[in-house]
Amino acid sequence: MTKTKKEKGSAEGEEPVTPGGNEKSYQELIANLNPIAQPLASRKLSKKLYKCVKKAAKVKNIRRGVKEVQKFINKGEKGIVVLAGDTLPIDVYCHLPIMCEDRSLPYAYIPSKVDLGSSAGSKRPTCVILIKPHQEYQDAYDECAEEVSNLPKPL
Repeated sequence: MTKTKKEKGSAEGEEPVTPGGNEKSYQELIANLNPIAQPLASRKLSKKLYKCVKKAAKVKNIRRGVKEVQKFINKGEKGIVVLAGDTLPIDVYCHLPIMCEDRSLPYAYIPSKVDLGSSAGSKRPTCVILIKPHQEYQDAYDECAEEVSNLPKPL
């Protein structure tokens, strides 16, 4: 009755586990949105925003989390604000769109906080990210900023 250590790695007959194998479709993610999640980015714009967040995180040019984003918006930092539409309770971040409108910052909601956190290089879900402009990904940033600015604002 001694304990035996199991070898790390896949044993014979087992299929290797692929990361991201349990991804939800865009329609399934939209079903879990908050009532305040307007303007919502389309599927295509969401992918562009995820790529822009990934590039910005690579050069450490993002602000992550409600507290940090709120602080730097108040200081007058410019960028695109990306909010997750499935964050509960909404009281956590419902004041940020108003701050963005007051300072004429473009902002958009995307369907999933898990995807937003993973695109920022974190295992932790993130409900808000501020993407700052940088010359390394300027073309992707400009394209996202233009499309987010053209989204219809809520009443």
